[in-house]
Amino acid sequence: MELLTTNNVWMMICTALVFFMHLGFAFLEIGLTRQKNTLNILFKNIFIITSGLLLYALVGFNLMYPAWGANSAGYLGDFVFGLSEPLKDGVLDLSYNEGYTYWTDFLFQGMFAATAATIVSGAVAERMKILPFLIFAVIYVGFVYPIAGSWKWGGGFLDQLETPFYDFAGSTLVHSVGGWAALVAVCLLGARIGKFKNGKIQAIPGHNIPLATAGVLILWLGWFGFNGGSVLSADPGLTSLTLVTTCLAAAAGGVVAAIVSTVLYKNLDLTMFLNGILGGLVGITAGADQMSPMDAILIGGIAGAIIVFAVSLIDKLKLDDPVGAIAVHLVCGIWGTLAVGIFGNLAGGAQFLSQLIGVASYAVFCIATSFIILFILKKTMGIRVSEKEEIEGLDTHEHGMDAYPDFRLNEH
Repeated sequence: MELLTTNNVWMMICTALVFFMHLGFAFLEIGLTRQKNTLNILFKNIFIITSGLLLYALVGFNLMYPAWGANSAGYLGDFVFGLSEPLKDGVLDLSYNEGYTYWTDFLFQGMFAATAATIVSGAVAERMKILPFLIFAVIYVGFVYPIAGSWKWGGGFLDQLETPFYDFAGSTLVHSVGGWAALVAVCLLGARIGKFKNGKIQAIPGHNIPLATAGVLILWLGWFGFNGGSVLSADPGLTSLTLVTTCLAAAAGGVVAAIVSTVLYKNLDLTMFLNGILGGLVGITAGADQMSPMDAILIGGIAGAIIVFAVSLIDKLKLDDPVGAIAVHLVCGIWGTLAVGIFGNLAGGAQFLSQLIGVASYAVFCIATSFIILFILKKTMGIRVSEKEEIEGLDTHEHGMDAYPDFRLNEH
């Protein structure tokens, strides 16, 4: 019982840290976008965490962690409505999973579920209608993410491969799942007005870089729970190693991104530095428990370099991603997943092939499902605001409020 209590307390701390990450995402997104859309972004982020937890309780958790039948192919989980107390011989089973309680498991995993839609929120910022986005978030978090997650974490077909696909904390299962949807959404939406003029890329600066910086530091802190909690116990050796590899990869990603961007563009770009940190974090997430500190530095450093080139490529393809979500979560998510087969304890040809199968499986499923959802929304209710609404700001037109009102006293 003492070990159960220790493990459970650690898992609850990690749950709180992952919850705190949603503040980091919100700060990052509003900091890298324009003042006139601040409330719109905050509303989406609050909706995602609130509705995401409810949906995960109602259907998502059982979809993601089903009781696979003996003959199950492992592709689709259980449509069982609501949570239920785990019983063992008719008595509440507190030692669920031999490390933490059922309720802690639900809450920890529920925090992960909402993250996938938050990634999309940043990519579509400043030009997507809020109601279609909310509908998309409900479907994606409630059904698409849990089904995709069940393929590995729920014991599905990717976990049943001869050499099982490996994704420790979600480089693919969380970040790429959100990243693929972000890519589809950006393609269907089109670029913001003024982003591309006469074939040339125009920078649209964010209105509060200090807030974006605070967001990244909060996310880095939250990642200690994101990866540390994925150990699923308070095992001192494995937890400590996971926190070290996570931290070193983040540091390497930031430093390398800053160096590469400075060499290429001859300026010290703080936003590239920040995204390099996030790229390093996403990159190490798939194998944080399998890597040595030096492996982690290499993986994070490569992710940092990838960020610079991925952001440039996305711009050249005339895809408008205001916060760099596709480069960070999708591209570095793929890199981190493949890195499991190159570095660390699982390195080898068979493992690399399994990682490729996993990446391809999630790509097909997430592209197809997100395209179907968003295309239907586009044809039925439209997904893009009008030109007037975009120019004047979504806060005024979608919410009738201002995030930074003028507090001057009325003169009488």
